[in-house]
Amino acid sequence: MIVIRNCEGFDELEACVRMQVETWGFEQSDTIPRKAFLVMQKVGGQLIGAFDTALPGAAPGGGPDSMIGFAMSLPGVKPPMSFPQGGPRPYLHSHLLAVQEPYRNQGIGAQLKLAQRRDALDRGIRLMEWTFDPLEIKNAYLNIHKLGAIVSTYRPDFYGVSSSRLQGGLPTDRLLAEWHLDSARVLSHLEGPPRAVPVIQERITVPASIYQWKASDQDRHLALAVQTQNRLKFQQAFSRGLAVLDFTRDADGNGIYELGPLSQPDAGI
Repeated sequence: MIVIRNCEGFDELEACVRMQVETWGFEQSDTIPRKAFLVMQKVGGQLIGAFDTALPGAAPGGGPDSMIGFAMSLPGVKPPMSFPQGGPRPYLHSHLLAVQEPYRNQGIGAQLKLAQRRDALDRGIRLMEWTFDPLEIKNAYLNIHKLGAIVSTYRPDFYGVSSSRLQGGLPTDRLLAEWHLDSARVLSHLEGPPRAVPVIQERITVPASIYQWKASDQDRHLALAVQTQNRLKFQQAFSRGLAVLDFTRDADGNGIYELGPLSQPDAGI
């Protein structure tokens, strides 16, 4: 049984540190230390763990030895100019989400995101944001198609040089996901009633072979070419007022970003 709950105690915080290395292959300089996790919890952030209580010796509520995933967010404040009809508003920036290899593709990442959403809404926070790699098809499908996030911001080489093996040595380009937690759009995606289909004006494709290209010294130039071409397409589309409103996968596993006007009623924001 998988238990989702807030992380507690130094040992569970230390397990989150170790999982960063296991998941991304970070060098020590790129990992968030235990003390920083502790401070984030104390100042209004989130550190939510996933625990497999069926593992031998696991406690009923889980513990550091049975942690198989976690999600971390930091508190933030949007300036008044972001909300013309009110003052500054709080939001959460979800910075890390990790699930151990044997537990991936089982919906645990989605469970962690939904736990973040429940906690945020319980505290009166209506917006979460996070960045993700535009070349990561699985992440894009979860963020946009399943959770209902939208995207209208592209950040080239956001983190600079990264020691993560998942980055494959490419620039750390990122899309910014905006998750309007109690919007009609998000409720429709999560609860499943038929939703209006927004008008799509542009599509941007990520080939299914992108993972192999990123992992190969010989073929990495192909991944870089896709990243460079798609970066320009996103930037041009966002400058015209378009936003990513959906993400689909075709029969060959290619990922397809679907973009349309954010102002249309069917966007659901």
